[in-house]
Amino acid sequence: MTPRRALKRTFAALAAAGCLAASGDPAERLPDPAQEARARALFRELRCVVCQNESLEGSEAELARDLRGLVREQVAQGRSEAEIKAFLVERYGEFVLLRPRFDAANAALWLTPFAVLLGGGLLLWRGGRRQVSAAALSDDEERRLAEVVRDNRNVT
Repeated sequence: MTPRRALKRTFAALAAAGCLAASGDPAERLPDPAQEARARALFRELRCVVCQNESLEGSEAELARDLRGLVREQVAQGRSEAEIKAFLVERYGEFVLLRPRFDAANAALWLTPFAVLLGGGLLLWRGGRRQVSAAALSDDEERRLAEVVRDNRNVT
């Protein structure tokens, strides 16, 4: 076996061990693989309310572990994804969803970036169309300008 191949096997074994370690305690998993897959899919869509920017799947917080257990219980009871999410939103608020729903309460969060981009684009477009034009001189101003130019020619 070449050293390169041995290195690849070692790396693969370490990666597999890391995945097994990250999967959590086997006692916590559901016995039905389909239900466990549903629960894990939900873990990726729900936020750890302690860690705030981390999904339940990746969080090591005590509350995240409790929430994973709660989700597994609900999946085992046959509840749908929508029912489980509604239950958690009722309990913890919409913050528990990693991707909040679009409704009147959070429309500003969803629409503000688009409004800022649209407003900036309109300002740039309007500023590009505006042309600087020289104002016309009155007859008196033109006569004075001619005198100044004539006087400067005589000086040099």
